[in-house]
Amino acid sequence: MLSTATVTAVSQPFWKVERKMKRKFKVTAEKFPTFLPSDVERIKDKFALKLATRIERLPVQVSFREESIMSSCVTPLMRNEKTPVVLLHGFDSSCLEWRYTYPLLEEAGLETWAFDILGWGFSDLGKLPPCDVASKREHFYKFWKSHIKRPVVLVGPSLGAAVAIDIAVNHPETVESLVLMDASVYAEGTGDLATLPKAAAYAGVYLLKSIPLRLYVNFICFNGISLETSWDWTKIGRLHCLYPWWEDATVSFMTSGGYNVTPLIKKVSQKTLILWGEDDQIISNKLAWRLHGELSNVRVEQISNCGHLPHVEKPAAVAKLITEFVRETCRRKEVETIS
Repeated sequence: MLSTATVTAVSQPFWKVERKMKRKFKVTAEKFPTFLPSDVERIKDKFALKLATRIERLPVQVSFREESIMSSCVTPLMRNEKTPVVLLHGFDSSCLEWRYTYPLLEEAGLETWAFDILGWGFSDLGKLPPCDVASKREHFYKFWKSHIKRPVVLVGPSLGAAVAIDIAVNHPETVESLVLMDASVYAEGTGDLATLPKAAAYAGVYLLKSIPLRLYVNFICFNGISLETSWDWTKIGRLHCLYPWWEDATVSFMTSGGYNVTPLIKKVSQKTLILWGEDDQIISNKLAWRLHGELSNVRVEQISNCGHLPHVEKPAAVAKLITEFVRETCRRKEVETIS
């Protein structure tokens, strides 16, 4: 269960929660997996450092590559009979997005996985596979089939919501229910970027990695963070970009056309929880109600004083809502089993 301290922290900004929890996180550089970029040691955020020590690579055999892809993820400390929770991330990001919320979900007793979407995160892509939507979908499915093997609560923030919907519709056996946060599900793929000449595509992708752009995005994503925090979060957010294959993988995705899941939304059959930051400057929270109107079994929870990434900005509130949703899912399963 969530502790009293955690529940009290729901309305507090992340930096107050962080101060209370710092003593739990003692990290030394030698604990980092050797496959992580060495710049991980320049990060100051204790939660990011702690989660980084737990990143693993597990083999995933896919149809589009002869060798298994050593795929990065954070695996649960505990396995139990409750429905597992699988955390996706947003566009061009990694499992480190979940640095504040992941430990709270574990504290609540949930079997929690954080999964890096193919082409991003810390998987070994030295022999670059295609990174289009179909490849990302198959990669997740094969990961699930090899390592999880039970229906999950699939959590998708931002573009991760499009990934989650795509998986839920195409592989419904993998997903028991969905949590969609500040969902980027109404964009028509990567648009004109898909038709760019390769040279222009690489120039655009290079800009994605640039520090000024990442700093700017932090300031429009989050409410009132300091320059020092934004700088550290920039180092966290671009850590995976330091792999030599990152540019090729991102160009592969951008030129493939990207995600266009709008036609799939009404096909989602799973119970869904929509979470949205009320102050989202990236995707209007009005779209939460549009999405609500297109799904058949859904509820919406708005998070006050919060921007585009609630699991970073308001981790205790997000952990509480996800935990309650998972418990509702488990109770419903028990009732259905009895009846």
